[in-house]
Amino acid sequence: MSDSLAVFHGRFGRVCLYNMDRSMVPHGHREGHLIFHLQGPPGQIDVNGRKWPLAPGQGVAVSPWLSHFYQPVHLCEPTLALVLYIRPSWFLDVSRRASASLAFGRVGIEVTDHLARLIYGTAQAMLEEDCEDVLIEDRLCDLTRVAYEQSWQWTPRGADFTGPDMPRRDFRIRKALKYLQEGLGEALEMDRVAREVGLSRPHFYKLFRAQVGLTPNLYLNALRMEQAIDMLATSEDGVADIGFDLGFSSQASFSRFFIGNGVVPPSAYRRSVHVA
Repeated sequence: MSDSLAVFHGRFGRVCLYNMDRSMVPHGHREGHLIFHLQGPPGQIDVNGRKWPLAPGQGVAVSPWLSHFYQPVHLCEPTLALVLYIRPSWFLDVSRRASASLAFGRVGIEVTDHLARLIYGTAQAMLEEDCEDVLIEDRLCDLTRVAYEQSWQWTPRGADFTGPDMPRRDFRIRKALKYLQEGLGEALEMDRVAREVGLSRPHFYKLFRAQVGLTPNLYLNALRMEQAIDMLATSEDGVADIGFDLGFSSQASFSRFFIGNGVVPPSAYRRSVHVA
């Protein structure tokens, strides 16, 4: 079973050390996502239907709200990976980039010597027993900046491109996003959401996917994961109670959902989380 060795939360978002040996389900999130192989057999990340290797010397960059999931290649032993979920607003603030989107120019990242030092330095610091890495924000800023800038090199827009503008969303999609957020703990049906915003179901799905990047169902799952992760890290509520609050009928169904979208069980995540 996949396990969590260390998880840090902070203004930057989240950074995790995961031992991964099971497939995830397609999902997305609002953070910029970086995944680096540390040890064990290679795996692969499916990003919008294309598979990218997670192997020594290769990392994967996933832009916010892009559908993706992890797949192990060999099931004999787990793959140890450093996994970053970087908040675009934090990256904008600390790196002084012109864009707040944190959209990467390409998915595949070459792990150069400089990048490798940042990756392994971060992983080593996370495993220190005192769990107090005062330089963690600096490390994550450097790591994200190097990967971000490399992702835009050799692209048609060039290394100086700072990322696309923030999207302007249709008012009906903005209304749907608010509706989904406010109904997080309810049994929401997408037919009902489509009617509430004045669209047919097919038009609603097509417009939502075009403007958000995910289907409405995957977007709702992302909101549930955000809420679950925050409650596991900051509250003393039981795992089952957190699942009930998010609309799950049992702890088992909540655990399956959490593992599918977050690779490790909720109890393992809570045991390893450290709020900076």
